[in-house]
Amino acid sequence: MVKIELEDVCKSIKRAEVLKNIQVSFEGGRIYGLKGYNGSGKTMLMRIIAGLILPTQGCVKINGKVLGKELTFPESIGILIENPAFLDAYTGLQNLKILADIKKIITEREMAETLEVVGLDPKDKRKYRKYSLGMKQRLGIAAAVMEHNDILLIDEPTNALDTEGVKMAKELLQKERDRGAAVIMACHDLSILEEICDEIYTIEKGMLKDPICPKPSGKEDT
Repeated sequence: MVKIELEDVCKSIKRAEVLKNIQVSFEGGRIYGLKGYNGSGKTMLMRIIAGLILPTQGCVKINGKVLGKELTFPESIGILIENPAFLDAYTGLQNLKILADIKKIITEREMAETLEVVGLDPKDKRKYRKYSLGMKQRLGIAAAVMEHNDILLIDEPTNALDTEGVKMAKELLQKERDRGAAVIMACHDLSILEEICDEIYTIEKGMLKDPICPKPSGKEDT
């Protein structure tokens, strides 16, 4: 399974320390929650894990390989950070096809099935610009999970979702965890974190506190 290691990671922007001495590891088969106030460093941490931004100090390793040196980006990663962004003039399925064409590892049928899982109709001819906020969020989730990557970074997965959408998002993230993905999610709703996460980290002023484990096994008793 995948292993992510952050070693003494610091990030400064215009002399302001956004992340301070982050020392943590994440492994496949677990859901990790990130909680903290806006501006605490949650999104920056995910951007650094994704290789979108390099740390000012320290390093990130994916399966022992250093991001920015041995790897440009993680080899197997799905991302939904901040607001979903797609091409306005294309349908949901067309947007997924454009993304999937990068790796060419899934079929159009698999994309359509993913859309159905998140509650969207793959035959819907509406363009993305006509989507509601909830539909845009569902499409963002679909894009992140459709290739069943080893790493899944999800920022506020339940934004703009109704009750059924929240249930869908929770179940989908648990399924990704159960098949072996390392799921890292930021969420303002502590009850959701406590329900599905194996470990919850609090970030305050760029510093990571020791995690709490709401469910040591990460799963419901059977």
